[in-house]
Amino acid sequence: MYSILRDNIEKTLGHPISDTVFHSFTECVFPKSFEKKTLLAEEGKYCRYVYFVEEGSCYSYLTDDKGEKHAIQFSLEGYWISDLYSFFSDRKGIYNIETLENSRLLLLNKENFQKACDLCPEIDRFFRLLIQNAFVSLQYRLAKTNSEDAEARYLEFSQQYPQFNQRIPQYLIASYLGIKPQSLSRIRKEIAGK
Repeated sequence: MYSILRDNIEKTLGHPISDTVFHSFTECVFPKSFEKKTLLAEEGKYCRYVYFVEEGSCYSYLTDDKGEKHAIQFSLEGYWISDLYSFFSDRKGIYNIETLENSRLLLLNKENFQKACDLCPEIDRFFRLLIQNAFVSLQYRLAKTNSEDAEARYLEFSQQYPQFNQRIPQYLIASYLGIKPQSLSRIRKEIAGK
């Protein structure tokens, strides 16, 4: 049970964990299924959970004054997603999180997050590494967005996340890369023609 979760924890830690530690952690999460296009978190509302994708896909986004969505993060099987700003600060959320497919997720609330971290140093270290890696990735993405052209950003995204290119709608990938969908279509055609 929850083998994809165990794989995620062990890969992040770089070593196996005991059955006892894993069982203690799984006691803190609960599974729930969601239909496609379900809002898991909403801008302006409190985000109560951190979500682990067992099956399906989700994404987080901001909505600007014109109602346009700006993709921030994608999550497929084996990925975590949340509005950490709201989750950790107890402030109203700044992101929306929506399922892109019918999805089965594991939910972890703040109380159980804290309990798991307090009881299991390995789980505490796991979440520290997870958040640290996400922060480093975000800084890298911001640097690249401000210093590279759209084609270079798309090529790197495609190489780093080939599974996203197959399952995430192209207009959302364009949004994530900070370009218009038409520009992404042109870039893809140019790359295919090379």
